[in-house]
Amino acid sequence: MQRLFYIWMWLLLSVSLNAAGDRYEAIINLHGQWKFMIGDDQQRAANQFNDSGWESIMVPSSWENQGFPGYDGYAWYRRQVTISGAYRGSALVLFMGYIDDVDEVYFNGVKIGHKGTFPPYFSTAYNTERRYPMPTELIKYDQPNTIAVRVYDAQLEGGIIRGPVGIYMRHRELPPDIDLEGYWKFKTGDDMAWRLSGHNDEDWQLMTVPGYWEDQMRGNYDGFAWYRKQFRAPASTEPKRYVLMLGKIDDIDEVYINGQLVGRTGEMHASPSQMRVGWQHNQERIYYLNDEAIVPGQINTIALRVYDAGGGGGIYTGPVGLVELKRFVTHWRKKSR
Repeated sequence: MQRLFYIWMWLLLSVSLNAAGDRYEAIINLHGQWKFMIGDDQQRAANQFNDSGWESIMVPSSWENQGFPGYDGYAWYRRQVTISGAYRGSALVLFMGYIDDVDEVYFNGVKIGHKGTFPPYFSTAYNTERRYPMPTELIKYDQPNTIAVRVYDAQLEGGIIRGPVGIYMRHRELPPDIDLEGYWKFKTGDDMAWRLSGHNDEDWQLMTVPGYWEDQMRGNYDGFAWYRKQFRAPASTEPKRYVLMLGKIDDIDEVYINGQLVGRTGEMHASPSQMRVGWQHNQERIYYLNDEAIVPGQINTIALRVYDAGGGGGIYTGPVGLVELKRFVTHWRKKSR
């Protein structure tokens, strides 16, 4: 009976997720039994880690309901999944429902997303749904892949407690030529030297884009912050014009590529008291680049300066990526018809 309930829930969620925005098609149901063990050891993220002696518990459901009453602290989940080669090249997203309180998710040993912050700088994200893009270069098609989830629970219920858990194929209206979703480097504060390609950002933290920065760091930070990301543009015998899509940003932003300003929404000032914030958080960012902005065949650096006046901050929703100008214009001409 319990298995039938989870199958029914999975089908219901698969339909409801198609209601607005990008369409998500459920391809692998991960509701059911996962390997589970309390405690914390970073080696548990590795593919080759031996979890044969672990317990098995149902996902989604709190671990308190499954033999671990009153347990607060660290725990890990692990599960193997085989993804058909028929999905090679598709945009796949791992849905992990709602996790109480903090999580890091690893796919084949590589961290692909997190929400909240672990002690000693604990900050809960128990009420934030987890959706993590799965980098295609990490997927081993037609053979086992390992999902490992590190969780910290501070009090009351803990673990992967509710919501859709599975792998979904994302159908975008306009798939980007260069996908920029996933981890970006991130740092609070403000320094115009951070726009430069050669700036050393090794000590910056990782921030999942899109997603409010409050869901991934301690406290409710308001003020200046910067994002940075490097990408390699496809080689080409001639320059190409791209459109940079940065979703929606709360509140004001300036965008630099290879150190050069390419766009802004709102007007930055050195003093927060001079900022005029209002409509910007609801404005979709679409920046038209000239044919010299992106260097083909080379590593390019995007640096994004953001000011948040209050509430959620950062690149909070997509799409985030680069589309060739011709494809972008053709798409919107068809859509307008």
